[in-house]
Amino acid sequence: MAERKPRVTDWRLVVQSRLDRVRADLAALGPSDPVDPEGDVWRRTAEAQAAVVEAMLGSREPWWRMLPSWWSGWHIERAWRALHEAEVATISAERGFLGRLPGLQARVAQYLDDDDPRRRALEALRPGEFTPAVERAIVVDALRAAYDNSDFAHAGSRALRNKLIAASLVLFVINTVLGVVGIVKPGIIPLCVDPKENALPTVCPGGTAKASGVDVWLVQVLGSFGAVLASVVLLLRRRPSLSPYVMIGYQALIKIMLGAALAVVGILALGAGVTSGLIGIPSAAALLLWAVIFGYAQQIGTRLLDKYTDEVLDQARPLPDADGPRVAPR
Repeated sequence: MAERKPRVTDWRLVVQSRLDRVRADLAALGPSDPVDPEGDVWRRTAEAQAAVVEAMLGSREPWWRMLPSWWSGWHIERAWRALHEAEVATISAERGFLGRLPGLQARVAQYLDDDDPRRRALEALRPGEFTPAVERAIVVDALRAAYDNSDFAHAGSRALRNKLIAASLVLFVINTVLGVVGIVKPGIIPLCVDPKENALPTVCPGGTAKASGVDVWLVQVLGSFGAVLASVVLLLRRRPSLSPYVMIGYQALIKIMLGAALAVVGILALGAGVTSGLIGIPSAAALLLWAVIFGYAQQIGTRLLDKYTDEVLDQARPLPDADGPRVAPR
């Protein structure tokens, strides 16, 4: 039986590219230097961590373990943490590692605050000011702190993704139950509007003057359609994300589920006379149009969720603003 190859995903491509750089840097070190035993220790550490990354990239779990692994994200975060440690060890193994100081300072500035003592020590470091051991310690501490913040942000992104999925499942169950109840007992969820004060006829979503089993489903579908329109707006304004966890699909899912639920609530409000004297519903088409509007209206609440998601993703892999470099918010 042929061995199954691991799936090619975005995070694997990025990690593989950076692992190739680590391998190239290790090869460029040449033979071990007996004058610098500490550098040799760092070289072996880098090779060991690179092997861990290689194993994570090539791993393919049995199907019954794929869902728990995907939910926990352990293979993604294990690969990233090992890669980060391999990069730190590779830099530390070089005798002229301070030649990379400008790049190291820029990388650390992405993840550490301006007043962080490790970042300030790295920025104040000048070649030859301290012994090589002290210089190496300053570089290692700053890089590890920066990478730790990145790794913790990855874990935060995964936790947010899982919360979005859980909330979407709860909303899906609620919407399904409402739809089934509407079929089994038409009219138990009163979605018909009877605007007596406007001398208009009773209007139901199904186009008749009497409740039918499809009313709830019809309102939910139109509410979901309104939420899809809001999701398109989200796609248009979304910046590309370099996080190993892509959130936009889960954000759109929760918008759609919430749009379906809010459409039912909104039509119930119209039927209860909350907007009495303000809004007239002359036909089923007008009623269904309001279902679309209520579905789109979920955007008012989920914009806060979108903003929070952007902040979490920017902490994981900060991107520059149009006005210049930016430090990820804490």
